[in-house]
Amino acid sequence: MKKRKVSVKKIAVKSLSAKSGRGEKTISGKLCVHKDGYGFVTPDRGGDDVFIPAKCLKNSLHGDQVSVRVCNRRGNGKCEGEIVETLKHEYEKVVGIFENRRGFSVVRPMEQKLGEVFIPKDGLSDAKSGEVVVAKITAYPDQRTPLTGKIVEVLGNPEDPEVEVLSIIRKFDLPYEFQETTLKEARSIGQAVNDSDVAGRKDLRDILTVTIDGETAKDFDDAVSVRAEKEGIRLWVSIADVAHYVKPGSPIDIEAYLRGTSVYFPDRCIPMLPEELSNGICSLNPNVDRLTMTAEMLFNMKGEMVSSSFYPAVIRSNARLTYTIVSKIVEHNDPEAVKEYNELVPDLMVMKDLALILIDVRKERGSIDFDLPEPEIIIGANGATEGIVRAERNLAHKIIESFMLAANEAVAAYITKLDIPMLYRIHEPPSQEKLAALGEFLLPLGYKLESDNGVVTSKNIQKLLKEMEGAPEERLVNRLLLRSMKQARYSAENLGHFGLGTDCYTHFTSPIRRYPDLVVHRILKWTLQKGAGFNAKSLPFPGFPASLNDIADHTSKRERVAMEAEREVVDLKKVQFMSDKVGEEFDGYIDGVTSFGIFVELEEFFVEGMIHISTLPRDFYRYIESLHVLEGERSGVKFRIGDPIRVVVAGVNIEQRQIEFTIAGMKPADNGEGEYAHKPIKGKKPEGWKNGAGDVKRGSLRKSGGKKRGRRVRH
Repeated sequence: MKKRKVSVKKIAVKSLSAKSGRGEKTISGKLCVHKDGYGFVTPDRGGDDVFIPAKCLKNSLHGDQVSVRVCNRRGNGKCEGEIVETLKHEYEKVVGIFENRRGFSVVRPMEQKLGEVFIPKDGLSDAKSGEVVVAKITAYPDQRTPLTGKIVEVLGNPEDPEVEVLSIIRKFDLPYEFQETTLKEARSIGQAVNDSDVAGRKDLRDILTVTIDGETAKDFDDAVSVRAEKEGIRLWVSIADVAHYVKPGSPIDIEAYLRGTSVYFPDRCIPMLPEELSNGICSLNPNVDRLTMTAEMLFNMKGEMVSSSFYPAVIRSNARLTYTIVSKIVEHNDPEAVKEYNELVPDLMVMKDLALILIDVRKERGSIDFDLPEPEIIIGANGATEGIVRAERNLAHKIIESFMLAANEAVAAYITKLDIPMLYRIHEPPSQEKLAALGEFLLPLGYKLESDNGVVTSKNIQKLLKEMEGAPEERLVNRLLLRSMKQARYSAENLGHFGLGTDCYTHFTSPIRRYPDLVVHRILKWTLQKGAGFNAKSLPFPGFPASLNDIADHTSKRERVAMEAEREVVDLKKVQFMSDKVGEEFDGYIDGVTSFGIFVELEEFFVEGMIHISTLPRDFYRYIESLHVLEGERSGVKFRIGDPIRVVVAGVNIEQRQIEFTIAGMKPADNGEGEYAHKPIKGKKPEGWKNGAGDVKRGSLRKSGGKKRGRRVRH
C-alpha cells in the first residue's frame, strides 16, 4: 500500500513537471484580494505579482500564504495563475462590527477584503449589535462551511476614540501591554549611572553635546557633537547603550524581539522597551550622565571620511533641542533663538556646514531623496483632531539625518571589513522593466529618465528628481518612482542599499525603538572586545551568526506591520476630521488622475479625497494614461495633475476610510441633460471648461483605437 502511494506521488510530480515544460510552474507567495473579488500573489522569492481570477481563488483568504500554479501570461504580459493550496492562514482573529440579523449573527471585519464572519449561537457573547468586537476564527471556509468564528472580546462603541485606536491595535495584533516579568525586570534597573557603569568607557562629558528631536519626543536615543579642526570637522554620534541594560535572553529582550519596533500613533506610542528604559535610563536626557556607544568620525572639507573609531562612552547632554529651535538658528538667524542659545550657536553652525557637505556627497553618488511630505496630526487636549498639516522637514531635520546616515554607514563598513557576520539594512535595485515603463511615461511630459549602458542607476533617478523640483508633476513622479522601488529590509547578506547609493549599510542609531539596532550594538561591542576574527567560544548573543537570518526576516515583518498600523490610524484621523465638514467648500489641486476619477488634495488641510467620474459633468471621458489626463471629448475639459480646483466635501465614509468630493458650483440642469456650471478658481478654469455646456450626454465604456487617445470611460 505504501508503494502504491509513492508511485502516485511520482506520477503527480511528473505531471506537474510536464506542465511546467509548457510554461507552467508552481510558486508560493502571499495573497492580496481585491475588493472586486480577484487577487494577486506576491512571490516569496521575488518577481512580478501573479494575477488570480476570482474563480481561481478557491477558498483562500486575503493575506494567506498560498501555492499557485502559474498558467499563462495575459495580454499585458502579466502572469496569471490559480491557487493550488492554502499553505498558511494569515488571520487567526478578526476585528469588526458585530451584527445581529434575523436568525443569525455576523462580524463585519475592519479588513473588508476578508468578508463576513459567521458567528454561531455557541460563539456569541454579551456584545450588542453595532459594537466593535474581536472574533477568533474557528473554521476557515470550504465548500460546505463559511468563515466561522466566536467572539472573544468586546471593545465597545465604534465612535469612542479609544475604541477606534484599540481596534486598530487588535487588528494588527500589536503587543500593547508588557508582560509582568518584563515590567518587574525593568523596575529593577537603576535610573542613575554609577561609577562601575563608567569604568572602561571613554569620558565625553566635557564635550559640548546636544540632542535634536521633535517637540513631542520623549525617548532620545542619539546625541551629537562637532569640532572644527585643521583637517576638517570631527563628528561624534553617541547612541544610547541599550545593550548594557538589555541582556540577550532576558524577559525585556524576548519581548523587545517579539515587538521588533516601537509603533507611533498621533496620540501615543507603543514602545519596544518599557518606559523605565525608553524614557528613563536609556534616554539621553539633558544634564545627566548616560552610557552610549559612540561613533567618532573625521571628515575633510570634501565630505570624505578620513578616519573613524567606535567605543563605549559616557556623555552628558548639554541641551535638549528641537528641530524648530535649531532651524530658527541655522536657517533664519532668529535673534531671540540666537540669544537664548548663544553658547550653542557656534557648534550648531559647524553642524550646518558639515551636513550640507555630506548632503552634496550623497547626491553626487546617487542617493535618492524622495520629496513626499508626510501628514502631521494636531491632537487637542481632549484627544480630538484639531488639524492636519504637512510635517515640516527643515535643515535641522537634514542635519540629524545626515549624521545618522554617516554613523550607520561607518559602523557597517567597519564590521564588514573585519569579515564578521552582520545584520544589514538593504535596498535591492528596482525592476529595470518598471523603470523603462516609467521612462516612457515621462517622455510626453518633457523629461527623460537616463540610463548607463541600458541600466537605470540611483544616480540617474536622483538627477531626474532634481530636474523636476517645483514642477506640477513632481509629486506624481515621486510616487510612481517610489512604487517602482523594492521595500528596504533587514538581511544577513550584504546586498547594498540602492536608495542611498551605498554598497554597505546598517541600522545602528535607534536601539530604543528598533530591535535590529540593538543586535548591531551587540555585534559591535563584541567586535571591539574580541578584535578581528570570529571567536565561536564567546558570542555577542546565543545562536550567532546562524540566527541572523531569522532576526532579519522577523524584524522586517514587524516593521511592515507597524507601518501599516500607523498608516491606518492616520487615515482614520483624516476621515474623522473631515466628517463634520460635509457640504463645505475648499480650494485644492489635482494630485492624481485615473480612469475612474480624479484625486484632489486640499490646500488648507493635508487631506486627499476623490471626485468619482460619475459625479463629473456628463460627457465622454477619455483617460489618456500616458499623460495622466482625463479629457471630456465633447466639452474639451481636461483634468490634469497640478490643476487648481475648488471642491465640495460630498461625503465621508469612516469605515472605508474614504473622503468624497464633488466639483464646487456644479448643478444638474432642469432638463436632466447634465448641464453644469463651474465656480471660477482664483481666476483660473481647467482647460476647455465652459459654463452651461448644454446637452453633453453619457458615453459607453470602450477603449479607443490608439495609445494617444487613451481610454474612453462612461460614468
